[in-house]
Amino acid sequence: MRDYDELISFLGEWGPFQRLIFFLLSASIVPNGFNGMSAVFLAGTPEHRCRLPPSANLSREWLNASIPREVQGGREGPSRCRRYRLESLANFSALGLQPGRDVDLSQLEQEKCLDGWEYSRELYLSTIVTEWNLVCEDDWKTPLTTSLFFVGVLIGSFISGQLSDRFGRKNILFATMAVQTGFSFVQIFSTSWEMFTVLFLIVGMGQISNYVVAFILGTEILGKSVRIIFCTLGVCTFFAIGYMLLPLFAYFIRDWRMLLLALTVPGVLCVPLWWVIPESPRWLISQGRFKEAEIIIRKAAKTNGIVAPAMLFDSTEMQDMKLQQQQQQKAYILDLFRTRNIAVITVMSLLLWMLTSIGYFGLSLNTPNLHGNAYINCFLSAIIEVPAYVIAWLLLRTLPRRYSISGTLFLGGGVILFIQLVPTDLHILSVFLVMLGKFGITSAFSMLYVYTSELYPTIVRNMAVGATSMSSRVGSIIAPYFVYLGAYDRFLPYILMGSLTVLIGILTLFLPESYGNPLPETFDQMLRVKGGIWYVMMTGKHL
Repeated sequence: MRDYDELISFLGEWGPFQRLIFFLLSASIVPNGFNGMSAVFLAGTPEHRCRLPPSANLSREWLNASIPREVQGGREGPSRCRRYRLESLANFSALGLQPGRDVDLSQLEQEKCLDGWEYSRELYLSTIVTEWNLVCEDDWKTPLTTSLFFVGVLIGSFISGQLSDRFGRKNILFATMAVQTGFSFVQIFSTSWEMFTVLFLIVGMGQISNYVVAFILGTEILGKSVRIIFCTLGVCTFFAIGYMLLPLFAYFIRDWRMLLLALTVPGVLCVPLWWVIPESPRWLISQGRFKEAEIIIRKAAKTNGIVAPAMLFDSTEMQDMKLQQQQQQKAYILDLFRTRNIAVITVMSLLLWMLTSIGYFGLSLNTPNLHGNAYINCFLSAIIEVPAYVIAWLLLRTLPRRYSISGTLFLGGGVILFIQLVPTDLHILSVFLVMLGKFGITSAFSMLYVYTSELYPTIVRNMAVGATSMSSRVGSIIAPYFVYLGAYDRFLPYILMGSLTVLIGILTLFLPESYGNPLPETFDQMLRVKGGIWYVMMTGKHL
């Protein structure tokens, strides 16, 4: 019985049909790029200080001295959450006393911002932070907003594969695009932080589901030689293009509601793709819907200017396919831990995905806190991903997986750790090191899908990729709190992210090597692959 790739080999690898599918599916990923990182600007926290009521009878000197000075992130500035007790200041002002000369400010009683806050409008006209005062005692809500978006991503990554297996790739692709675009639009009319956050969680579910299903649909329609390019340069590069569009939109549209409206427009433009992108013939065949699959394959042949064979499926072959589907062995999540050696690989893979994700999202979300223009820094963070994906593609073609991933993680983690040694006046060097760290971690992150799929046998391959991908979502949920720590010490996020990245880079060297090996079909074949500490544990042989 022929496999699917042999069945459609007459179509060729890179005809007009394949090019159309490649670019349209990649283009459908663009909205994922700016939706995934939109919290950088939607939830941006501008400089702020306590507001003084118009009724405060203070002289100019006491107005200027009403906010205490404090050190934040290694820099001194006016307090964001405290002011001197207004009643005391009014008394001193009425007596004609001068701050600092007649009154020792360090001895004055302080109070909270009882009359709200004044926000700088230099970077943002409005964000959800200024809309609902998510500062001081409520500043924990800002990282929680981003974390709950990634909780939605976690839920979406869990259900998207199952939904597309049951209802079809195309149906779920466009349904999740509608969820992402539609609920982003509804967010514009949020009347409270709670409403915005719940809707943001749903947007996260649609965002990752769209990405995953487009990824699956492309790998199933495209031929072998094109798949790895699609998975690295295609999907990832167009994600980066969407990410690059985010700071451009945000620079010209600084009101969060109008920015969100602008970000929904590209999703609406994807609607016509419904009439162009076909269902996966491979999935249709797996469901026994041979006639529908044949129609799509023949249309592809016509687009490529090729005459399709008179008979694509004979009755015997269709019967064999159905019998094979019925006899297919079922796999369960516990199979990823069925022996000690497999469990070691699984646990290390889960850690690899989670810690790499913390580094990637931590650096991406922290761009507004870097020195210089927040919009330029975000754009640099996006554009650096393009060469990172190209390098990842080249490394996957030429070098062993373990050394490629470990090397890029060492690069990313090492330069991030070095940031704390840079003199405070060398701002450009600090930004350069952050971008270099992002380059290394992004390269490693983009190689994990291929590496994980090569480690596990066919029966649990999708399950393994799904489980490790969910582990990375846990990392993305944690990442906003690494950024949050920068309010207390601006180097602390880099120390933690750099240390964890270097650590997981070391652990990666103990995993098996998959480069140049055929994909394992059984667990026995998986355990016969040389390389990694687990091989030494199993055989007693040294590498």
